[in-house]
Amino acid sequence: MALWSTIPRAAAIGTTALAITLAAAACGGDSGGDSTAAPAPGGVKLVNAGKITTCTNIPYEPFEFNQGSDVVGFDVDIVNLAAKKLGVTQDIVDIDFAAIKSGAAMNSGKCDVAAAGMTITDERKQNILFSDPYFDATQSLMAKKDSGVTSLDDVKAKNLKLGAQASTTGLDYVKGKGFDPVEYADSPKELLALQTGQVDVIVQDLPVVQTWLKKPEIGAKFAQVASLDTGEQYGIGMKKGNTALATVVNDAIKAAKADGTYDAIYKKWFGTEPSPAATPTP
Repeated sequence: MALWSTIPRAAAIGTTALAITLAAAACGGDSGGDSTAAPAPGGVKLVNAGKITTCTNIPYEPFEFNQGSDVVGFDVDIVNLAAKKLGVTQDIVDIDFAAIKSGAAMNSGKCDVAAAGMTITDERKQNILFSDPYFDATQSLMAKKDSGVTSLDDVKAKNLKLGAQASTTGLDYVKGKGFDPVEYADSPKELLALQTGQVDVIVQDLPVVQTWLKKPEIGAKFAQVASLDTGEQYGIGMKKGNTALATVVNDAIKAAKADGTYDAIYKKWFGTEPSPAATPTP
């Protein structure tokens, strides 16, 4: 698949149906996928022959979202680097983020990789094999332009209602600061809660907030009011022990950073090159 290819939306399946399938696989010990599939180059075994199957949570713009009948985004293009190296195409499965961050989606054999703007954490490493970091991330606060909020301290001092996406590091961060935010299943529901006044402020990954604010109907009323320097890094998730696939993914990311492809992908989705410019992963 060419670097800028998009993924048919029909490849995605419903969250509820997949959750049932995951549960059945866990109980029955089924590893999932095509057990007779021939290994890809490098001895990599894929869930489905000729495809690298990616679990994600849509929409999470600009990392993964629907564009017409296709699923596109920064994460999609990053996984396409590995797909190209393996000589296969990419299929995308849309599921709840909780099933991704727990490792259940990969460990049950329903997908080869997880690419969902997922921060590498020690807790997640217990159930997921992560690639080398491919994106430096941080959290931010979003509120109405006239909110007067510039920090979490302001949220507390003004006794404002805070919202967060469930199962995320943003949620964990504000909880660690003593907040008890209202939790929403996904980022669109979190944004809607802010727009409809259910909450006064939300915490979300900075690139997601910046993408929302580019939309005139949102940018006219809301603003990024604070940046929370959490020092996070995203990684591609894989089944524990799948070192052959991890090697391919890491090599693809390293090569892209060395030859400028990574910078081009980054600029495509964020409008600027990474700062400092991407360098090869050691």
